[in-house]
Amino acid sequence: MISRRACFRNLLQSLRTSYSSSKIGDYHRFASQASSSLQQVLEPSTYSDDENPGVDWDNLGFYMMRTDYMYMTKCTKGECFEQGQLSRYGNIELSPAAGVLNYGQGLFEGTKAYRSEDGRLLLFRPEQNAIRMKMGAERMCMPSPSIDQFVDAVKQTAIANKRWIPPAGKGSLYLRPLLMGSGQILGLGAAPEYIFLIYVSPVGNYFKEGFAPLNLYVEEEFDRASRGGTGGVKSVTNYAPGLKPLTRAKSRGFSDVLYLDSVNKKFIEEVSSCNIFILKGNVIASPAANGTILEGVTRKSIIDIARENGYQVEERVITIDELIDADEVFCTGTAVGVAPVGSVTYKGQRIEFKTGPHTVSQELYTTLEGIKRGLIKDNKGWIVEID
Repeated sequence: MISRRACFRNLLQSLRTSYSSSKIGDYHRFASQASSSLQQVLEPSTYSDDENPGVDWDNLGFYMMRTDYMYMTKCTKGECFEQGQLSRYGNIELSPAAGVLNYGQGLFEGTKAYRSEDGRLLLFRPEQNAIRMKMGAERMCMPSPSIDQFVDAVKQTAIANKRWIPPAGKGSLYLRPLLMGSGQILGLGAAPEYIFLIYVSPVGNYFKEGFAPLNLYVEEEFDRASRGGTGGVKSVTNYAPGLKPLTRAKSRGFSDVLYLDSVNKKFIEEVSSCNIFILKGNVIASPAANGTILEGVTRKSIIDIARENGYQVEERVITIDELIDADEVFCTGTAVGVAPVGSVTYKGQRIEFKTGPHTVSQELYTTLEGIKRGLIKDNKGWIVEID
């Protein structure tokens, strides 16, 4: 049994190792380890690694598709997660009194695996998802896997399901890590046991519009998050309350909802599923991640790319009036990538923005996707090659 103090020492050592260089960890050393682990824990597959799963890669949407394997590990409160195992994708057993079911004690992440033109399998900044999960777990009173364990689990799961990674340029394999309070708890409190699991699905574009510009509706009745809440972490409880305004907006022909701050109702915050940016002249601005806004991995990456490309980037409060006056508006997220916004409707007024070729959002999208897919040299250590 590992004591809490020993667990903490192990965590500190892991963080020291991970931060020993300017990059957050060198995870390439896990490739052989992940492959070895696969040989040990995978039951014999009825499929060969090269067998096509029969997917129409040219018409992928963003929906769940049953794949081959998932990863899972458990731990009890106050201890560290044990070594995880890969098993056939399927249902899991939970007590009706599980903390995640009764009190919403759960987090999720999202990351993707890509197939390059030369056949390599690539992950994009998975350590950033691991760090964000640790931050969220602290807020939700849960233990979390170490950064190394998280990244290794993502690698193992991607390799086990590699036949589901679309051909180059046809989509990606979406990986969904979940952390949940699985133990029984009747009174309000932290669950006594936790599960960390990862499942996957091949995906295409998140929005039904594909690469067409989005049409957003500014939501004034409902809030996404408030100060002191959980808007800054990827809690499972953040999303279901947004279904009503999102469903209403989609029934009116809009792509998604743009939320305002809960206090003043004049500062833009987030879209339901992604972060937002505005462009005016040479200045790109995004709402500051101040506790009500999720600090997306794609958002962070776009900020770095934009600065390298010579744009002035600001993270600050942005009024709805500034958005109305913008030259361009675009959204970012793991699921959506970089999506241009064609219009925003506010108080019955439809405001249109520049989209199409030769826009800044297209420039940033091309660079980011080029790095993710191995078409542009990665000089930042963002790419983790797994095969």
